[in-house]
Amino acid sequence: MVFDAIIAAGGSGARAGGPKQWRPLAGRPVVRWSAEALLAAGARRLIVVVPPDAEAAAREALAGLSDLRFVAGGKTRAASVRAGLDALAADSPEAVLVHDAARPLVTAAVVEALLAALEKADGAVPALPLADTLKRGAEGRVDATLPRDGLWRAQTPQAFRYDRLVAAHAAWPGGGEMTDDAAAVERNAGTVALVPGDPRLMKLTWPEDFAMAEALAGQARVTRIGQGFDAHRWGPGRSVWLCGIEIAHDQTLIGHSDADAGLHALTDALLGALGEGDIGDHFPPSDPQWKGASSDRFLRHAADMVAARGGRIANVDVTLICERPKVKPHREAMRARVAEILDLPLQAVSVKATTTEGMGFPGRGEGLAAQAVASVDLPA
Repeated sequence: MVFDAIIAAGGSGARAGGPKQWRPLAGRPVVRWSAEALLAAGARRLIVVVPPDAEAAAREALAGLSDLRFVAGGKTRAASVRAGLDALAADSPEAVLVHDAARPLVTAAVVEALLAALEKADGAVPALPLADTLKRGAEGRVDATLPRDGLWRAQTPQAFRYDRLVAAHAAWPGGGEMTDDAAAVERNAGTVALVPGDPRLMKLTWPEDFAMAEALAGQARVTRIGQGFDAHRWGPGRSVWLCGIEIAHDQTLIGHSDADAGLHALTDALLGALGEGDIGDHFPPSDPQWKGASSDRFLRHAADMVAARGGRIANVDVTLICERPKVKPHREAMRARVAEILDLPLQAVSVKATTTEGMGFPGRGEGLAAQAVASVDLPA
């Protein structure tokens, strides 16, 4: 089922130590976890509803993600959700998911279960059965023990048929605040299905919640390795570009761009770690706009793709294979330039060089080759 999604990213989060939606969680802003998960699960469009004074923070937190639209929220959560629904009105989607940014660890399995439940219901809510005994308290003492049979803890995202949710919000009594959107659909005679929730979909409310979420988020990561290789032939020239540094030389490398074999190999290594093809898929040599282009643009594009997937480059290693020019005098400058392009600490970047002892095309002085390896930490 095709669906759009709304993330309610409002609230001060004072109890959790500040605006929690912008705080980092395992290296990423809290709101980014939800945005990436919903887009990866197939959301056609994502409406991010933010306080009017927080759009700059939202754009910074979600930089690099596509299919987003930022909408100013209202004074209440219900008003903010209605603003998100209004932003989708022109397309009137079949289904919409409404999610709270304070629940960052949403999974594709929960989304799939919600959409499946919408086939026979007006709405669907992920929920967990109550396991703890319920007590009503007054003045520091137990006033009553309550039955827990049939009680569930509702989570988000919650899924709805778009027209039913719009109608339910319109019919909600003026001035009243709803605890969640399912309550509006229930009040409007809609059917709301329960689907199995996920304990990881905890709501970040108290400062100690972040410690638990950090532990859970850290378990949901995987390390991917990519490798790249590139080679260019020598031709007439006065300098050569290697790993982002121009080196005076009696020849140059021939290529459609600046022929920086080191950066080309490293770009392919990052794309390989992502499973996103190679440099030619993203920057075809048949496209005249890349003629003579600086290869740092290619490498930055690959790094931005890693960031858009919620990833982090752990380290990179480049080996240049040639008889000339001598790389060692320029190696530290190359490391610094690659670290700058990738926004990495210097110790996470290695640049080495070797010869082929006179063998093969590098040994004969016909060309230069480069190989690279990159390690990328990604959401599992």
